[in-house]
Amino acid sequence: MSRQIAIVTGASGGFGKEFVRLLSSKSDVEEIWAIARNEEKLARLADEFGERIRPIPLNLSDRAAIEPIRRLLESEKPEIRWLVNNAGYAKFGSYADLDPQESLNLIDLNVGAVVWLGLTALPYMTRGSRLVNVASQAAFQPLPYQNLYGATKAFVRHYTRALNAELKERGITATAVCPGWMKTDLFARAEIGAKKAATRFLRVADPAKVAKKALADAEKGKDMSVCGVYVKLAHLAAKLLPQKTMMRIWLAQQRLR
Repeated sequence: MSRQIAIVTGASGGFGKEFVRLLSSKSDVEEIWAIARNEEKLARLADEFGERIRPIPLNLSDRAAIEPIRRLLESEKPEIRWLVNNAGYAKFGSYADLDPQESLNLIDLNVGAVVWLGLTALPYMTRGSRLVNVASQAAFQPLPYQNLYGATKAFVRHYTRALNAELKERGITATAVCPGWMKTDLFARAEIGAKKAATRFLRVADPAKVAKKALADAEKGKDMSVCGVYVKLAHLAAKLLPQKTMMRIWLAQQRLR
């Protein structure tokens, strides 16, 4: 019988670590493949959660570097019960604050790695398996001065919800998680000293609470997980108001003109 595993990307801290913590208590998960760039943080993760953690240090924005995952799956043929595509990052600023290569790296991680790993994992997923892709509240509308991040997360949201419909016949759920601001390290990497950038972070949530709801929504078969009254209201507003109005609200909220 194949070993039952979970795969979590961006696993070494913040939101990813909360997914690891929750999945480590699942009865149908024998091993967690924890993927992140930082080997030291992954080692500490294994120390904290025990021998069920399999640290896999990889830079997921480099497509050549993630090929070992495909080879591992081919060699070991596990049953993937959970895949959580959490790795991603943002940059706060305008189009002029990012060079073309940095922009492409962001797309490769936020979009390319999600698609690549999902398609690579799906042949090893069976009825009852769950695919969780982390999108964002940023996926609800265009975001000036955070334009590329918002666009990548809009892709993840739409792609995942469509994938969920396609996977129903296999009994596999795909869920797009759309959190608002959370207490994670995203801010440290996103803030680049741009003259115009997001600086007002309202209703910052606890990633543990958001991760718990995400897994619960995936188990219920939902194609999208939205946690918290503030984010739910933002989602409703984005459905009711024109996108130009939503952008004006965002700019006013961030005091950007």
